[in-house]
Amino acid sequence: MTPSRRTLARETVLQTLYACEHGELEPQQAFESIAEIEQFDEYDLEFAKTLLSRVVAHSGEADEHISRLAQNWVLERIAAIDRSILRMAIIELTYIPDTPVKVVINEAIELAKRFSTVESSKFVNGILDSFIKSRDAQSAS
Repeated sequence: MTPSRRTLARETVLQTLYACEHGELEPQQAFESIAEIEQFDEYDLEFAKTLLSRVVAHSGEADEHISRLAQNWVLERIAAIDRSILRMAIIELTYIPDTPVKVVINEAIELAKRFSTVESSKFVNGILDSFIKSRDAQSAS
């Protein structure tokens, strides 16, 4: 099955974040180089750019959530690809509210399966589930 354009946009952002973490490129430079391969339409390109810019701007906030929720894990010990997937999902859930929660979580799990490990997909699911529960509990109080 061919992935949706939104899935490809998320994959491109993930690849950009990973490239930046392991290289000398700035996010915009890495993104342009990776995104030109995909030939996005304007809508999906805008989504990818928005997601990337918000992850870059709010990664510290996402890291605080991950650190709090990943019991017995130090943030730096979490695989870089898993950290990037979690950052993307938490930021999308927080700052791009038009995407349904289930879609964001499912996409993150699928990214972990595709780019990391089966155990990583379970870890990502657990962290995001805990994030949603804590966010919903804060909203209710």
